[in-house]
Amino acid sequence: MAQYLTAPVKSKNLPGGIPYIIGNEAAERFSFYGMRTLLVVCMTTYLMQPGGTLDVFSEEDAKKYFHLFIASAYFTPILGGILSDAWLGKYRTILCLSLVYCAGHACLAFMGVLGDTKAWLLIGLVLVAIGSGGIKPCVSAHVGDQFGKSNSHWLSKVYGWFYLSINLGAFLSGLITPWLQRAKAGPEVHPMITMLVGEKAEGEILFGTHWAFGLPGVLMALATLMFWLGRHKFIHVQPPKKASSYFKQTFSKEGVAAIARVSVIFAFIPLFWSLFDQMGSTWIFQAQELNRITPKWVPLFGGKEILPEQINGVFNPLFILILIPVFNYAIYPAIDKVFPLTALRKMGIGFFVMAVGFGIIAVVNMALDAGSTPHIGWQVLGCAVVTAAEVMISITGLEFAYTQAPRYMKSFVLSLFLLTVSFGNFVTAGFTHLITDSNGQAILGRTEELWFWTGMILLTGLIFIPVAMRYKVQEYLQEEEDLVVEPHG
Repeated sequence: MAQYLTAPVKSKNLPGGIPYIIGNEAAERFSFYGMRTLLVVCMTTYLMQPGGTLDVFSEEDAKKYFHLFIASAYFTPILGGILSDAWLGKYRTILCLSLVYCAGHACLAFMGVLGDTKAWLLIGLVLVAIGSGGIKPCVSAHVGDQFGKSNSHWLSKVYGWFYLSINLGAFLSGLITPWLQRAKAGPEVHPMITMLVGEKAEGEILFGTHWAFGLPGVLMALATLMFWLGRHKFIHVQPPKKASSYFKQTFSKEGVAAIARVSVIFAFIPLFWSLFDQMGSTWIFQAQELNRITPKWVPLFGGKEILPEQINGVFNPLFILILIPVFNYAIYPAIDKVFPLTALRKMGIGFFVMAVGFGIIAVVNMALDAGSTPHIGWQVLGCAVVTAAEVMISITGLEFAYTQAPRYMKSFVLSLFLLTVSFGNFVTAGFTHLITDSNGQAILGRTEELWFWTGMILLTGLIFIPVAMRYKVQEYLQEEEDLVVEPHG
């Protein structure tokens, strides 16, 4: 008879389940960001029907559908949060929805083999949105559940490691999956590649869409296995015996007050995501017009071409890996010496940093309009600034959401935080629809659109300041017990 721990054990050590969670998250994020990185380019360049007929979307339609998918993937967390907190608990919810997630990847990997390509693309994206979105709040809250008061000093660092694992997976997928989709046979092909894909004529695609979408599916299966292996190391915080008890608690005076309190802060975050996720759409279309050859002095990669989708797929997670320790051990302590740096102050500064990053991209587009061909290094600089804003808003917001949620509704409140990503992408998709004519062409220039978003995030930051100053912080952490286990067959 197996036994699961149901409450943190008093200890100052790192909880034993954390390595399994971090490993699972790295593999799962490889799978999600790997397929997400491919989407816009696949839809506008490589999408074809089983007979080999090219069947692609226009740039504006691809942008709209891309943001609708991201919005859906971050809307389903609200359903996953309720399922977890009211019925199944976090562990069972994550495990069940991970299988749905794997099925979605399988649909994407084999679309064009199973029948109408666009139909299987839609089915695959729906399943990935349900699986990926459903587990998001549960995984984030599951991290916090591993801690009690005696080892809560690890919490901030572990959320940093958690975010590092996300971006390590995203970085590796950004390097590999675009190459799988685009790589062509040359004069010499490695024998191992020939063994995998057979003989290819020079200039023919080596791997293509099936391989590019298939690898993220394999990593998602690995993530599911790794999570299952950690089941006896995890703290399994149990849902109430009756779902009605959960809803009664959630919509009690304390629960409603907690939701109302954090919603005041969460209301500002969708605009950040409206801009941020355009690195996977608008930025890619801009990058296709830039000089993408790296300078010869760049170590290892000098003289090579940067793929348009790799700004989002490679540089954003790379900068996260670099900037998290820089902020934690240098920038935050330095600012803290000038004035106390609370979570809300970090987020407030992040909005203004985001405006600077998007302003750089708008200036680059002005140069394109003037007939110049700027180097993609300017996009890399913009990505670095936007990533700094991400560190200040997204990572801080994740920890803030967990600590502000009562014990019995951690997943639900974290799903509300993730819902800000959904709302932000719905805003982008809706705005794109409004500025697209009946032929699928934009009626507003890209430069004007970029400056519009820059102005909006600047305005958001200005309004956020007085609201954050009036916010009353109230933290909730898990209660500790000496040792509680639940029999499980």
